[in-house]
Amino acid sequence: MITVVERILPARLGTGFRWLLASSWLTNLGDGVAAAAGPLLIATLTRDPLMISLSALAGWAPPLLFSLYAGVLSDRHDRRRIVLVANAVRALVLAALIVLMVTGTVTVVTALVALTLRSIAEVFADNATATLTPMMVSKDDLVIANARLGTGFITLNQLAGPPIGAALFGLGFTWPFAGQLLLVMAGIVLVSRITLPPHGRQADDPMPNTVRELIAGFTWAIQHAAIRTLALTILIFNFTFGAAWSVLVLYTQEQLGLGAIGFGLMTTIGGIGGLIGTGLYGAITRRVSLGALMRIGLIIETFTHLGLALTHSPWVAGGIFLAFGAHAFIWGTTSVTVRQRAVPRELQGRVGSVNTICVYAGLVVGSLIGGVLAARFGVAAPFWFAFAGSAVFVVLLWRQLMLIAHDD
Repeated sequence: MITVVERILPARLGTGFRWLLASSWLTNLGDGVAAAAGPLLIATLTRDPLMISLSALAGWAPPLLFSLYAGVLSDRHDRRRIVLVANAVRALVLAALIVLMVTGTVTVVTALVALTLRSIAEVFADNATATLTPMMVSKDDLVIANARLGTGFITLNQLAGPPIGAALFGLGFTWPFAGQLLLVMAGIVLVSRITLPPHGRQADDPMPNTVRELIAGFTWAIQHAAIRTLALTILIFNFTFGAAWSVLVLYTQEQLGLGAIGFGLMTTIGGIGGLIGTGLYGAITRRVSLGALMRIGLIIETFTHLGLALTHSPWVAGGIFLAFGAHAFIWGTTSVTVRQRAVPRELQGRVGSVNTICVYAGLVVGSLIGGVLAARFGVAAPFWFAFAGSAVFVVLLWRQLMLIAHDD
């Protein structure tokens, strides 16, 4: 009889992947706790809207500024060591912030600096961590491995972490940060147990050139049809998604007539949809090609924007959020698997950083447009914009999306 553990985490994935998965789940929980505690800390120290908005910038800016260099380092050096060092830096920053809070010397400026440094370290840790799975798991098993990693992100980072962080913050300012510190340290111990094969760079390689390595990563991504299509799709659909979701809190209040609790409920429903997606993912990928999944997912996302633009019913909106949550997990996991299957081991960090840039560039630009549209035409306008833009790009990218259905 197949045990539950074997069904959820097959032994063929290897002991190393199990250590990585445990580390990922623990650090994701810590990141979810921090997602709520960081803004709460800044809002406690100041009521200045500009300073409070900078707490969001502390999380958004580092991926845009440092992802490319993080990718170069991941392809140049020992990836496990990068994860360990980056997480150690995170732990030191958290410890320093806790000391400032305990001694009563923390200010809004020092808190923002600490949150920014923590986010920068997280960029390097996340980029290197994303390259570890294809080094330990066969191409055929990347689907299930990424699904298990994604399950931890949804359940711990998005669902469990934020309410835990808010609750701990209510007990005392230092508690959520102390909790994240312990979880990061546990993650360091788990990753230290992993052994990895070499990933392309040899000891007798010539002196590295950062610019040349960046160009090589970009060039490879642009010349590979599937990866080029994937990056373009991620950029465009985060552009439209960012426009709509940037005003989500206002949308739930003004168009759906819900309060703060209702907004939280809608985001929770989306997380539940993601859990449903994790349960169905294995069965779906056995029956549907990756290219077809990409097409179906983008159609779902396009009509999600249309449905939310039209409805004023919280019940209808809840159903849409549920479906969208499942789609977001399935599409996100599929895109990661596609990239990891296609990209050579020695380029995983740099090509992964190109994807990260596309994600955050699309979100930042889209959110700015969404805010302008909502201010001028109402909270439904960004959703109409997202629907129209997504529909156009689905048509334009339709044929190219099948280029993603590959195995090598």
